[in-house]
Amino acid sequence: MKRWLTIHRDLGLQLFALYLLLIVPFLITLLVFDRLVGLRIRADVEANDLSLARAIAQETDISIDNALRAVAELANYQEVVNADVSGMESLFKVMLDTRPDANLVYRLDETGTMLYHYPPGPSSTVGDDFSFRDYFQRALLTHSPLVSQGRISPTTNQAVATAVMPIWSEEGKFLGLVGVNIKLESLSETLSAIISEHQAEEGLQIVILDSSYKVIAHPEPEFLLLPAQEILPEIYVSAPENENSSHIAEGPNGIERLYTYAPISKINWGVIVSRPTSAAFGTQIILQQITQVAAATFILIGLFFWGMLSVRVIRPIEQLAPISEAIGLNKPISSEERGQIVKMSKRRDQIGHLIRSILRMEDSISDRMREQSTLLETGTAVVSSLDLQTVLDRILEQMGRLLNIQIYAIIQLDEEHGAFRIRASRGLSKRFTEQLSILPSEPDSVTMRALHAKEPIFVSDTETDPSYVVRRSLSRAEGYRAILAVPLNTQHAPPTALLVFHPNPHEFTYNEIQILSSFANQATMAIENAILFERSDMRLQEQSRRLEALIQSMEDGLILSDLKGKVVYANRRISELSALSPEELSGTPVDNVLNRIVANALDTRSAKQGIRNILGRQDKRKAELALELNGKVIHLRLEAFDVLDARNTSIGQGLILQDITADREVDRMKSSLVSTVSHELRTPLAAIKGYASTLLAEDVQWDGKSQREFISVISDETDRLSNLVNNLLDLSRIEAGSLRLSREECQLNEMIQKAAKQALQNGNRFEVQIEAGLPPLYADPPRLESILRNLIENSVKYAGAEAVIRVAVQRDKKNIVFRVSDNGPGIPPEEAKRIFDSFYRVDDSFSRIASGAGLGLAICQGLVRAHGGEIWVEPQEGGACIAFFIPLNTSAVGKPRKKLRAIKP
Repeated sequence: MKRWLTIHRDLGLQLFALYLLLIVPFLITLLVFDRLVGLRIRADVEANDLSLARAIAQETDISIDNALRAVAELANYQEVVNADVSGMESLFKVMLDTRPDANLVYRLDETGTMLYHYPPGPSSTVGDDFSFRDYFQRALLTHSPLVSQGRISPTTNQAVATAVMPIWSEEGKFLGLVGVNIKLESLSETLSAIISEHQAEEGLQIVILDSSYKVIAHPEPEFLLLPAQEILPEIYVSAPENENSSHIAEGPNGIERLYTYAPISKINWGVIVSRPTSAAFGTQIILQQITQVAAATFILIGLFFWGMLSVRVIRPIEQLAPISEAIGLNKPISSEERGQIVKMSKRRDQIGHLIRSILRMEDSISDRMREQSTLLETGTAVVSSLDLQTVLDRILEQMGRLLNIQIYAIIQLDEEHGAFRIRASRGLSKRFTEQLSILPSEPDSVTMRALHAKEPIFVSDTETDPSYVVRRSLSRAEGYRAILAVPLNTQHAPPTALLVFHPNPHEFTYNEIQILSSFANQATMAIENAILFERSDMRLQEQSRRLEALIQSMEDGLILSDLKGKVVYANRRISELSALSPEELSGTPVDNVLNRIVANALDTRSAKQGIRNILGRQDKRKAELALELNGKVIHLRLEAFDVLDARNTSIGQGLILQDITADREVDRMKSSLVSTVSHELRTPLAAIKGYASTLLAEDVQWDGKSQREFISVISDETDRLSNLVNNLLDLSRIEAGSLRLSREECQLNEMIQKAAKQALQNGNRFEVQIEAGLPPLYADPPRLESILRNLIENSVKYAGAEAVIRVAVQRDKKNIVFRVSDNGPGIPPEEAKRIFDSFYRVDDSFSRIASGAGLGLAICQGLVRAHGGEIWVEPQEGGACIAFFIPLNTSAVGKPRKKLRAIKP
């Protein structure tokens, strides 16, 4: 990666890479061409040598084959088979006369003894026993002609090889052989003739080897019958190959040669053609040399071009780079570097033109750096405050310093009045700044034109510019002749522009406009920051107030502590639980606050242990507390959590005390529902089952009275079950808000008597008091009857079988008030608010409790509120009194109402 970055930044390396990109493919192509042509030349040379070797092998094979055929024919003559000397003489003489390559013909018997030879005489052969010869031993094993290994004839001292034909009788008896000695010099002479035809090919050598790896044919006779290892490489001194092949190896004289081998397969001989590789591959070597010279020439030319490019281009650019960088950074240039760049700037080529442009750029950069320095100072001064008016005043102050002007202003849209007015100015009269007002719709205003075009607009002379005719009186009164308006690109602030005035006609230059535009961008940021700061500060304060109110209004307690375990923040609920003011809580150790809270715990020991686990950062960071506060038991869940900053670093700990009293009450109610409903269902079901089983018993016959009594009990218990189910359905409808009322005029006395009839027992005394002249009451009769029945049943249940039950009805303003009272044990004051909760029953220590599901009063409350009324416990001396009202105004139905104070009877 670093190398790539270096190449990416270095022109010299880039040019060198380009040079390599050109030369490397060329060299690769040249080498590939040389390689391919060389392989083709080598293949052609090897093919030529192989063709020559094959031709010699074929010619030798024909010559030897002719000799073998001749000796085979000779063996067919009876004179030869029968060893007839006179007959053999004429036949052997014809053989020698017709074959100049033969010098001796002879006949051996079955023991290898010479029977006859031609030419006759002792000089033709030495000895009579030739059984030791290899060809005699081989003849014993074959019926085919064969050729012996090469040897030196003892009589002629010439290298010969014998063509032998074994003679066998018809019975398969070996009779001997007939042989013809072939002069090997004839083969050598043939090779010499072939070589003489290839004199142009310097160093050509042809050798024929027999099966014993001896030279049996060579252009030079002195090499005949020499072992092959004396003149051939080692690969040919063992068994010759059976296939055509070519090898490059070092010859005996140390010269590298190309050897080509062709086998004479019939007689297991081989022909080897060799020549020096320098002669065989002369064309290839010349081509390689040409390739090397071309590559070297191309490389040298490239290096020369690279050297000239480095001296004339790259080195000047390298020298120019640090100088141009110093110019760009406004750093001083040494006298030596200055002299170099001035010297190079005198060149007439592109490098000289570039350097002269850089020198001109140096002067421009110096001027621009001075302007930027001034802009930076002014910008720093402008953004150093977030107060809007201070920002505007500093903008004007720095504008005057930057442009050396005396009359200028900031004009901004007054959103309240819908017009542009001057917010701050220098050099303008008070009357002008107070009275100037520009409507956004005025097309002739320079300020409006600049804001609409979003670019600077100027008038160089207000007296001659036709677009300024309408406002010419203003310019004359204020004493300016030229004006420039530069818009500020505000997004959150109202539209704003900078105005610059000149007392004389002035053509604003491009540089002046650019400097003022750059300053306008900084002024825009300053104004935007000030506006956003004001808005964000207001929003932050509002959000803080809302968050504070939200946290303080929480029913749950919240404590935030620092890393030292001291309270940083606690809400109002914590103050109530710990009896400490917010000022006292701040800075107090968290464990002290929690200890004050758990001082009211029902089980102080377990509560403190839970707090220790939480503060000790144990795995279990939750605990539950049961406190007695203001005579009331509440249940709290204490949960700890870590407070982390944006970097996920702990900066403290938080504790939440969640009031779960309602959850515990719900759990209690669920348990009560299961136990009471199952009990209330089981009792009537048991009675129904018992009486039904009794009636169905086959072994007992019941009279009609008993049957009616049993059926009456079953009917009563069924009604009891139906009432329980109806109560549960009504309660569910009330809680779901799906209860629908059907209002009609109610007959109160009739309704009360009907409800009492269903609820009273035989021993009860029942009294009804209805105020005379009551207006008609429109309500849901079945629901109102259910309310009265439940209240009367409740009184009978708790007051006993001999209780006195009273129902009083009277008017109170716009309501009809019902009171159901008894002379029983009454309702404890602390239970007065809870008896209307679902499944709640007064504890046995206060009253004699009859069985029940604890739904009656809850259903009464729901039905009363559905009518728009309210129900409550009204205190009295002795017994209990439950009162409720139903509004006479039916429009109040469905609206929540406050509980009325108790009405004295």
